[in-house]
Amino acid sequence: MDVKPKCVATAIGSLPHPDAEKALDVILGSIPDAPIWPQLPKLGLREQMEVQYSEGLPRVVIDEAKSRMHFDASGDYSEDLATFYEGYMAAEESGDYSGAAISPAFSAGIPALEARLKALGGTRPFVKCQTTGPLSFALTIVDENKRAIYYNEEFIDVIVKGLAMKCRWQIQKFKPFAENVICFIDEPILSAFGSSTYVSVQRDDVIARLGEVVEAVHAEGALAGVHCCGNTEWSLLVDAGVDIVNFDAFDFGETIALYPEHIKRHLVENKNALAWGVAPTSPKIRDESVESLVARFERMADNLSQKAGIDKGIIAEQALITPSCGTGSLEVQDAERVFKLLGETSAALKQKYGF
Repeated sequence: MDVKPKCVATAIGSLPHPDAEKALDVILGSIPDAPIWPQLPKLGLREQMEVQYSEGLPRVVIDEAKSRMHFDASGDYSEDLATFYEGYMAAEESGDYSGAAISPAFSAGIPALEARLKALGGTRPFVKCQTTGPLSFALTIVDENKRAIYYNEEFIDVIVKGLAMKCRWQIQKFKPFAENVICFIDEPILSAFGSSTYVSVQRDDVIARLGEVVEAVHAEGALAGVHCCGNTEWSLLVDAGVDIVNFDAFDFGETIALYPEHIKRHLVENKNALAWGVAPTSPKIRDESVESLVARFERMADNLSQKAGIDKGIIAEQALITPSCGTGSLEVQDAERVFKLLGETSAALKQKYGF
């Protein structure tokens, strides 16, 4: 990576606002150096986490009345898969991923951010986009028999490649507005990795699925991050080749230091970054201040420095500051407080470390 974010603030994705322009006012007012396009789940099913990225995937069934989505893997679907792979190969050959576009019907935030950045002119240090990760997508969405589509070898490959194409399309769209584009692969389900629920999900498979999407992000010259809002085996993400490991530093901040060798390799040898989710995305934000969030970062950075033998200056230089998760489920007032404190905490840390 060898890009030093120096405590710049960015965010995860979702906001509770029903209006993209109001959400962008919050984003650009609080995190102008690394803005995101807002996911707006209050607008309906098509802005939900997995559904938002389902366009163009074969055999998707969206049931608006029951507010759910599944794959129909019954019968002969060979022609549907063949059509998908023809589009995939054509995109790989031409470099044009517009066939994997996320339309305004599935995202009000993407065209709104693009229009706003065009109007503002110039470039920003970072622009961040995001996709639901292949593990979270495929272990959450089921087939017609209510079996996770992850366990269908043909469809999991389609999902990985479909999400990879959507990453590349987003990166191409926002490249003109940024010195660096960051694409986060959101994998909340990794917090359950190793549990009895997902005992059949193998470590090598996780690394391979994630790695394919990471490679697609790298192919566009962008930075690949993975967000997990719970505790997980953080070494998985390092081994998958991500540039940015984003973790909940509010509730699980000490867990990153449980993998000292991997994190030292990630930060020192590979010159990659950690994205510290110091701002809680719950009503707890009402009791926090800039001072308390800075103090939390300092404690967690000290702990990592001591456990992994990493100079604290390197930790700060290669840090982004984020919320612990998306804010889409919060009250609007609480979400806006998250963003306000996020921007102010970033500024305080920059001042403290002389960035």
